[in-house]
Amino acid sequence: MRVIAGTAKGHKLVAPKTDATRPALDRVKESIFDILFDVTDSKVLDLFAGSGSIGIEALSRGSVHCVFVEHGKLAVASIHKNLHRCHLTEKATVLAMKVNAAVKKLEHNKGFLGKLFHKNEFDLIFVDPPYEQNLVNPTLELLGTTSLLHDKTLMIVEHHPKEPLKELAALVLTDERRYGQTHVSFLKRKS
Repeated sequence: MRVIAGTAKGHKLVAPKTDATRPALDRVKESIFDILFDVTDSKVLDLFAGSGSIGIEALSRGSVHCVFVEHGKLAVASIHKNLHRCHLTEKATVLAMKVNAAVKKLEHNKGFLGKLFHKNEFDLIFVDPPYEQNLVNPTLELLGTTSLLHDKTLMIVEHHPKEPLKELAALVLTDERRYGQTHVSFLKRKS
């Protein structure tokens, strides 16, 4: 697992040695960023961050800040190690907590991330929960009701084909790609 492009290109990333984390495949990560094309100056939220490889890729390609949310101790340690290796620590905030708690903290503590995030709104939100644990749709339902999204926020969701996205009142599917047993869905807030 490595950083594919940008200022940290080629840096190898560590992943926690646990079954609870499934690092994003480099080919899936590369495809996602080929679709996104330009993430310069974006504010990123990486939910179920695992090793942090997706958020680190965004930072390496020019995102101004990424908030990593992960509750597994080994995964959180990997995120910190990877950020340090890639010299991206100053552009990151790591919240070592469950996603629901982190979303509530971000939503109710406006300005907690500083002047850059005076409204705590994100341009890109990556959602990559462990497969087959029924976390995808509840997480999207939660996000759809928060103030963390603005009208142009794009959510990128990695999920297993056995966990299809259900129709959500606040979100609309704009694109979907398949990479073997990984589905990548792109969603925006309904206007």
